[in-house]
Amino acid sequence: MKKIGVVLSGCGVRDGSEIHEAVLTLLAIDRNGAKAVCLAPDMELNVVNHLNMNETGATRNVLVESARIARGEISDIKTVSVSDLDAIVFPGGFGAAKNLCSFAAEGDKGSVQPDVLRLVREMAKAKKPICAICIAPSVIALALGKDLSPQLTIGTDPGTAQAIAATGSRHVDCAVNDCVIDSEHLIVSTPAYMLAGRISEAAEGIEKAIKATLELIK
Repeated sequence: MKKIGVVLSGCGVRDGSEIHEAVLTLLAIDRNGAKAVCLAPDMELNVVNHLNMNETGATRNVLVESARIARGEISDIKTVSVSDLDAIVFPGGFGAAKNLCSFAAEGDKGSVQPDVLRLVREMAKAKKPICAICIAPSVIALALGKDLSPQLTIGTDPGTAQAIAATGSRHVDCAVNDCVIDSEHLIVSTPAYMLAGRISEAAEGIEKAIKATLELIK
């Protein structure tokens, strides 16, 4: 059974992984006959109150919070090797752009969390597929943009697309129910809640993206 790494960034759309996207990703992986292996960095995050969308001033651990979504079955990303996985997927949520990298604050000048950066670059070098959902293509753009100029999508938002392109990546507009496949670099991306107004819209694009990712596994 193929093992697909799912990199989480916390628990909650404003300060971690978007929970709908994360669960839809796990479901799509299972439905397509593969095994999800949840991963997250062991680091602290700023907490957002999801009722009023304001920071609380408190901090929580990204790995501990991600374990809520993974039902406790999760590993520190620094302990995972490229040889452990057949592909890797990044659900969206603001945590992808804030905790896994600094795109949220620094745009195309941002950097990627070191353990995440290592695994992304190792996967790309090993020619193993990478999938990024919603705002998570920002992680891939910062990690690989200058070296590989991959095709990526965050949907159709001009400002975010411009920032993605400024990393050296090539942004491609995409509908919510579709995905962009970079066959050369084995990278798949889909807009999900960058465009979705309903969970069913996000689900359709994520299902396509996961299927496309699994089909790229050699």
